[in-house]
Amino acid sequence: MSLKGKTLFITGASRGIGLAIGLRAARDGANVAIIAKTAEPNPKLPGTVFTAAKEIEAAGGKALPCVTDIRDENAIAEAVKKTVETFGGIDILVNNASAISLTTTEATPMKRYDLMHSINTRGTFACSQACIPHLRKSAKDGRNPHIMNLSPPLNMETKWFAPHVAYTMAKFGMSMCVLGMAGELAKDGIAVNALWPRTTIATSAIQNLLGGDAVMKGSRKPEIMADAAYVVFNTPSKELTGQFLIDDEVLEKSGKTDLSEYSCTPGGQLFPDFFVEPKRT
Repeated sequence: MSLKGKTLFITGASRGIGLAIGLRAARDGANVAIIAKTAEPNPKLPGTVFTAAKEIEAAGGKALPCVTDIRDENAIAEAVKKTVETFGGIDILVNNASAISLTTTEATPMKRYDLMHSINTRGTFACSQACIPHLRKSAKDGRNPHIMNLSPPLNMETKWFAPHVAYTMAKFGMSMCVLGMAGELAKDGIAVNALWPRTTIATSAIQNLLGGDAVMKGSRKPEIMADAAYVVFNTPSKELTGQFLIDDEVLEKSGKTDLSEYSCTPGGQLFPDFFVEPKRT
């Protein structure tokens, strides 16, 4: 398996899971377009497109930092153009960028509702739309193109909606893109899948919004998502598409059954993520 010479267009890649996916690909010598809004350091959100680019290059890849707001389709078009001009094409799109607000209906300001939907669902749709012509060319060139959305299985149960209906709608919008685009693009040989973690992942969102140090200790490292994504990207696109994948299941099917290295606290209790049931042992 190798992603050497492949070009990845990753949204929200300045930190967290997006950066981890880029770093894993960079170790093979991949090209990574880092699509994110953060140009200046923020005390609560470590990492910018420029610091991420340095990490990608230190890991062995080539990086293109693009300060981009994916709510703006013209900005997306410019980032796609720069990526194609720099690296010659796009082989893999990772729709990772997301906004979150775990609030009830009455407690969700419409500004926050619009932010979640414009980044999560609309941003995913717009980035996919802009990249599809280049992914189609990748398929014609035999380069195994993939779209991966970091979004959950479409579990239509009240318990996943009731506490934060606006957020669930926005994330499920990303998953609906998987369902529809996988069918739409199958004839072109472009895989479209979702990947979601079984447990909480140690990211800035967890630290700042979802429980702080206590939940961080019960989380897995972003590298588990990066390694699962790597397995998917190395699977023939015509053999794996339209699937809602869970990180631990992808790794176990690939032969990696000991996942202890990913735990932030060795041997500690893990917190389950939203939208999935804890793994039965």
